[in-house]
Amino acid sequence: MKHNVLVIDDEDRFRELLSRIIGLEGFNVIQAKNLKEGLKELENNFVHVVVTDVKLPDGSGMHLLEKVKQKYPLIEVIVITAYGTIQDGVNAMKQGAFDYITKGDDDDKIHVMVERAAEKAQMQYKLRHLEQRVDDKYGFKSIVGESEAIQEAVRMAKKVATSDMSVLLQGETGTGKELFAQAIHQASPRKGGPFVALNCSAFPKDMLESEMFGFKEGAFTGAKESKKGLIEEADGGTLFLDEIGDMDIGLQAKLLRFLKNKKFTKLGETEERTVDIRVIAATNKDLKKEANEDTFRDDLYYRLAGFEIDIPPLRDRKSDIPLLANFFLKRLNERVRRIDDEAMNLLLSYSWQGNIRELKNIIERSAILAEGDAIIPELLPPEFHGDSSFKSGNPNSLKEMERIHIQRVLEQAEGNKTKAAEMLEIGTSTLYRKIDEYNL
Repeated sequence: MKHNVLVIDDEDRFRELLSRIIGLEGFNVIQAKNLKEGLKELENNFVHVVVTDVKLPDGSGMHLLEKVKQKYPLIEVIVITAYGTIQDGVNAMKQGAFDYITKGDDDDKIHVMVERAAEKAQMQYKLRHLEQRVDDKYGFKSIVGESEAIQEAVRMAKKVATSDMSVLLQGETGTGKELFAQAIHQASPRKGGPFVALNCSAFPKDMLESEMFGFKEGAFTGAKESKKGLIEEADGGTLFLDEIGDMDIGLQAKLLRFLKNKKFTKLGETEERTVDIRVIAATNKDLKKEANEDTFRDDLYYRLAGFEIDIPPLRDRKSDIPLLANFFLKRLNERVRRIDDEAMNLLLSYSWQGNIRELKNIIERSAILAEGDAIIPELLPPEFHGDSSFKSGNPNSLKEMERIHIQRVLEQAEGNKTKAAEMLEIGTSTLYRKIDEYNL
């Protein structure tokens, strides 16, 4: 990719010479003879580097530098000074210029300087693009929904994101609590630091303690080498404690001590360590009620609940179901392009005990089963058709979908089990076992 360099100087001969020197190095050069022309070229072109004289007929190169840094902060600026006015160059660098050259004396240095400036600008553009992609994936843009219920939760999250307060996200399983935690981190001053997630319900007490705080070699049987805990891994960033309500009450006391002063001790050590982290916790339980019943420490609850956000269940934001369903369908990038009206009505009338996670699974499985370009009612599990023997979230419904899928693949393979197994990407012995299990 050719880098674009804008050269601004009112002396025609010098501007032409400078442009020729820079152009011979493979850069695409744009010329302007004054401040007004230069600003117009910046509006109309994607520029990496500006090379400008300090003194221009309609203004100052220093004024241009200020405008560029305000409006186009990723562009690098090189200032040209006249002999005996080196202080202008020094002042320009203090205001954000990449470097300066002395007119007539540094012609042999200019191409090297421009190349370095262009490389820096290109790196900044790439970094900005990467940050934008991360923001699109993990920021508030990733939260799909236009209902008042979800928008209110987003407004609350955006308000607290820029602070360093602890946040407690409350909502049913599958409502997107981790998505909110990531978005808060991404919109915070800590966005350049790590986002470390820990599911407190996934480990027994002793293992959860070692995962959180780390341990020293020999601290317990099997501790063959020292290990950092996730608290230490999150230093400078955000620690997300998912399902905090499932944490053992004894470990809650140790977490509370840490939250008070951000100091902790690894298992097997006596030395205290200090970290700088923000804590976001999430739960599907009513922690205030649990605290009142002494099944969760009330002092820890009040420490975590500096700012509470309730994430609404999908049944309270049904107007978002078409948006979410089509979002998941589009993300699959499959031959299935749409959801027919009758199938959508069934989705809208369903209770969604598993919330967004359940909707995502239903859309993905229905797309796998679809033979045409649309999800039709017949592809939805039996519970969508009033079969009371199936309930939302019951694993039997997934087995039924698997049975239908295998049956259709067998039909497509005209009964050839080896071919069907290849199409299903499973072993032939597994297919035979499934055929026996489902009486196919």
